[in-house]
Amino acid sequence: MEFNFLIAALAALIPMILGFIWYNPKVFGTAWMNACGFTEEDLKGGNMAMIFILSYIFSFFLASMLSGIVIHQYGFFSSLMSEPGLAEAGTEVHQYAQDYMEKYGNNFRTFKHGALHGTITGLFLVLPVLGTNALFERKGFKYIAVNVGYWTVCLALMGGVICQFA
Repeated sequence: MEFNFLIAALAALIPMILGFIWYNPKVFGTAWMNACGFTEEDLKGGNMAMIFILSYIFSFFLASMLSGIVIHQYGFFSSLMSEPGLAEAGTEVHQYAQDYMEKYGNNFRTFKHGALHGTITGLFLVLPVLGTNALFERKGFKYIAVNVGYWTVCLALMGGVICQFA
């Protein structure tokens, strides 16, 4: 089983596309600006090209990590990766892996299943990290809700795409 670079690269676009919608002033953008204490003038500065390039790279990191979470078959291969002969046709362990993939290779490989694991990742990974930072930064509930909501939806969509198409 190989990592699908193209699907990860496409899934990494989801946070950027959803961000344009989510943080639009007509959706959650105004609430986010108020929760952060930003004005529209504050947001006009900055090197936007660098911000978008780095955001995409970070999103690619997320998509790469999310592949191992939403595609359970990676767990099977990670438990065998140090077995001699895994990649050599004709060996017992190679045949075992081939048989496994024939029988179970498509189990839980749906958009719905990936979205479930993406949502769980948002709630059990993103919420504790962003929530803890927000508490120490003295940010309110609205700040946490807008940002964690965004990342949870992003991870759900990314997980769905990766699980279905990778």
